[in-house]
Amino acid sequence: MTTPPGPGRVVLVGGGPGAVDLLTLRGRRALTEADVVVADRLGPVAVLDELAPGVEVIDVGKAPGHHTVPQHEINAILVEQARRGRRVVRLKGGDPFVLGRGGEEVEACRAAGVPVEVVPGVSSALSVPALAGIPVTHRGTAAGFHVTSGHDGLDALAVACARDGAATLVVLMGVAVLGRIVAQALAAGAVAGTPVAIVENGSTERQRTVRGSLGEIVAAAAAAGVRSPAVIVMGGVAAEDLLEGDARG
Repeated sequence: MTTPPGPGRVVLVGGGPGAVDLLTLRGRRALTEADVVVADRLGPVAVLDELAPGVEVIDVGKAPGHHTVPQHEINAILVEQARRGRRVVRLKGGDPFVLGRGGEEVEACRAAGVPVEVVPGVSSALSVPALAGIPVTHRGTAAGFHVTSGHDGLDALAVACARDGAATLVVLMGVAVLGRIVAQALAAGAVAGTPVAIVENGSTERQRTVRGSLGEIVAAAAAAGVRSPAVIVMGGVAAEDLLEGDARG
């Protein structure tokens, strides 16, 4: 008589910005217990080389403008694998609940009666600026920050941040529409001299930062050949000499 498989489960693991050593201990533990890993293009993909023999890896990575596996199919993969009695790790870049569509995956699992757990990750919205020496909050400069997706340009709150400078604006997935983002901000009354920094490939050996004023950043990014993945930081905290000024004081 064949023994039926035990109850499967899904663990959404936030992998952080890309460097393997920024993956949390809990996330690493989940990977050691996995039967199958459903992995994104971003995040600590090098950790896949450390998986035990026999662990299946399903690549569902998305590139800008090219979603090889649509989200509804990813949801279906998670459910189907767990229903086979497998321990499924969904390895995502950053944090699953920060513009990562992790909420949709949790909903799909719960609707199917599949146990699901979330392991928070180090979000690129905070870690990538920090790795470039940019604090998203800084006393006397910015007391708060707003994180948004750049896919469809800026929402009303993001426009207000850019215009008023009261909070740092952090834009993920916005490189392809940088011109539109800048045009929106300037049209709303943002100061053309507002500092902007774009940090590419944060936490990896290819990390680099391109800076310029709001009025100049589109040309600077084009000249440098900026490509995704990148995080855009807009506001006083993006000034290159911000922390140097503190040291002189």
